[in-house]
Amino acid sequence: MRSLVDAAAPDGGAPVLSAAEAQAVSAEIQGLLNNVRSLIYIEPRTLEYLIAAKIAGGHVILADSHGVGKTSLARALAQSIDWRGAHRAGAGGVDGGGSIGGSDSAGVTGGADGAGREFAHADLSAENVPIESFSRIQCTVDLLPQDILGFSRYELSTSSLIFNRGPIFAHFVLCDEINLLTPKTQGSFFQAMEEQAISIEGKTYHLPDPFFIIATMNLKGAHLFPLPVPQLDRFMVQLSLGYPGEDDEERIVHQHGRDDSWRGFAPVVGQTRLNEWQGMVDAVTIHEEVIAYLVTLVRQTRGHPAVETGASPRSGIKVSRLARALALVRGDNWVSIDLIKEIFLPAVAHRLIMQDPATPAAGVLEEILDTVPVEDRRPASKARAGSRPAALAAGP
Repeated sequence: MRSLVDAAAPDGGAPVLSAAEAQAVSAEIQGLLNNVRSLIYIEPRTLEYLIAAKIAGGHVILADSHGVGKTSLARALAQSIDWRGAHRAGAGGVDGGGSIGGSDSAGVTGGADGAGREFAHADLSAENVPIESFSRIQCTVDLLPQDILGFSRYELSTSSLIFNRGPIFAHFVLCDEINLLTPKTQGSFFQAMEEQAISIEGKTYHLPDPFFIIATMNLKGAHLFPLPVPQLDRFMVQLSLGYPGEDDEERIVHQHGRDDSWRGFAPVVGQTRLNEWQGMVDAVTIHEEVIAYLVTLVRQTRGHPAVETGASPRSGIKVSRLARALALVRGDNWVSIDLIKEIFLPAVAHRLIMQDPATPAAGVLEEILDTVPVEDRRPASKARAGSRPAALAAGP
């Protein structure tokens, strides 16, 4: 496959992805999807959304019940990536403050696979902080920001400050039951999700690439702290695994009722290739008419009588990027109107504040999708010769 750097548009614009290239990349991504589904029972479309959000550089929130496989899904996704090529010499090196230490935070577990084996450090951050491939944060009401981000401690024997990294220093971070955290601790994720960096005691630490947070959220229970809308707005999509069907549940019990259920599960894609997929998202075409339709949908949420606070401009950005990534997952090199319609609910519903909290946001979004017309708004003067009216197309 030729490099996207060599696939720039004839007018010197942004790189473009050919249909053949998109299909070849999709075949590789399907290998990742199949690898996860060999161990985890999940609806194919839900897994596509999850992988697309990762490739798009976003984060995912899973609003679901206990015991439906959220943790196993995150572990399977992390273990499907080969991190060995990313290792850099000097793990456990010294930054400006002293030696790097591991996390000693209560309620936090380091990376491990399904058999309980600890993950090796995959690589180092720009500040020589060791990076795990997978990290799980079991949220409780007494966790503090330093339990997640890390902290510096004074080492008397060396008269130096030693930085103890938190579990946020990982490529894949599972934040389990995030709405058990107090608002102060929830806020520790803001900078990490928006800037892929954290600031601790006046020093900025950069997080690895790729960096992906999967947060789970309880729908019911005691001692819950609802996430503020600005933080929900930073999650690209909200998904639910749901309960499996009867036949699938029987297979789950049969396969995972054994200690060796993870035996033979192995990586199928390297970290470098994962980063390349993420770089290809910008090369997926999204036409002006599709963007205009998406913006209209987003703006309609702000004037609906049942909505107190509608979707922000960030919503349109996230939806457009998710749509491009999902098109790549499915082997398309352009985004259709139908794709925007498909992902609009899971990508926007969690961003709305309703006048009546009992009113589901999904119903309002479905109403908007039914009432906003699909039409080609591009002026004739802007139409390119030989181009097709992409806004009306349901496929390539």
